[in-house]
Amino acid sequence: MKTLTLCAVSSALLVLAACDSRQETAGQKVDRTIAATENATKDLKQQGKEASAEMAQKVSDATITAAVNADLAKDSELSALRINVDTHDGRVALYGSAPSEEAKMRAERLAMAEKGVVGVDNKLAVEKR
Repeated sequence: MKTLTLCAVSSALLVLAACDSRQETAGQKVDRTIAATENATKDLKQQGKEASAEMAQKVSDATITAAVNADLAKDSELSALRINVDTHDGRVALYGSAPSEEAKMRAERLAMAEKGVVGVDNKLAVEKR
């Protein structure tokens, strides 16, 4: 048994001795692998942060759109059914029609008053009576 173990150890030493000295040592390979893993982890964390921020913005935009639609529905002159509200990156776009210039401006003020709104593109047409 001792002879077999001695042969195995000797063979392993001969293989290691035969290796070119310019090749990576086991420790260098481990260090390189650890560094690559750390870099990959940093990249994944950054991607996760970016995805989270994008998802938060989409949820925020949907919340803004819903709130503006609710405010328009509460106004007796403005109908949420005649006004389409789109929100992208906190910027609200109003499409459709309003019964008067005053109602059109009120729709814009309602949208601008919502938390998270950074601007309003009022594309409403005033209905001709």
